Amino acid sequence: MHIAEGYLPPWHAVAWSAAAAPFVVHGVRKLTREVREHPESTLLLGASGAFTFVLSALKIPSVTGSCSHPTGTGLGAILFRPPIMAVLGTLTLLFQALLLAHGGLTTLGANAFSMAIVGPGAGYGVYRLVRRSGAPLMAAVFCGAFVADLSTYCVTSVQLALSFPDPATGFAGALAKFGGIFALTQIPLAVSEGLLTVLVMRLLTRSSAGELRRLGVLTRLADRAATARGADRTESEQEETAR
Repeated sequence: MHIAEGYLPPWHAVAWSAAAAPFVVHGVRKLTREVREHPESTLLLGASGAFTFVLSALKIPSVTGSCSHPTGTGLGAILFRPPIMAVLGTLTLLFQALLLAHGGLTTLGANAFSMAIVGPGAGYGVYRLVRRSGAPLMAAVFCGAFVADLSTYCVTSVQLALSFPDPATGFAGALAKFGGIFALTQIPLAVSEGLLTVLVMRLLTRSSAGELRRLGVLTRLADRAATARGADRTESEQEETAR
């Protein structure tokens, strides 16, 4: 959903940049604290950023001036929370604009607001709701990644509709047009991204169970399941001692 360079009216580009800036600044503080207090998380942070970079670079032509693609932000939001994902997502968008001509510098604020701020925030919120309902971890991960992707496309549709209202039906007509066109490609992409994120999370529960437990992703029940698969023997020993 990267909006192309120079496509937005100048004052829209400035307004979206101003709206995104506080979230990114807050995220920088959170990221700095995370790296300082837990340097062992650097590898997982890098992997989250790389996951977002690779998925969001797979663009499919869609609305004029934009495109459809997975976002990859749900994984990072679930692992490190939305503020940190705001920074990782914005850095991804910056590098893609500079290196791949994907998106742009003038539209960086708008793209960051939709993909790096709203998407991770909505996805993480749904993930938490599903987890609190008692659903399995992977069901929550799928829902979070799915919503992070779809909410990004919804915000991009609003951004384009505000910039280019329909001459006859205004903002509402333009929103229906942009949203309808995006939906043809974005809904299947959101489903695919949800499934891929589940696959990656399954791998992480086996290779990085301790780190996921520290981040709060693995609950006590999930820890026991991971222990049964041989991913975490320490928890099993502690429970045996307590008995």
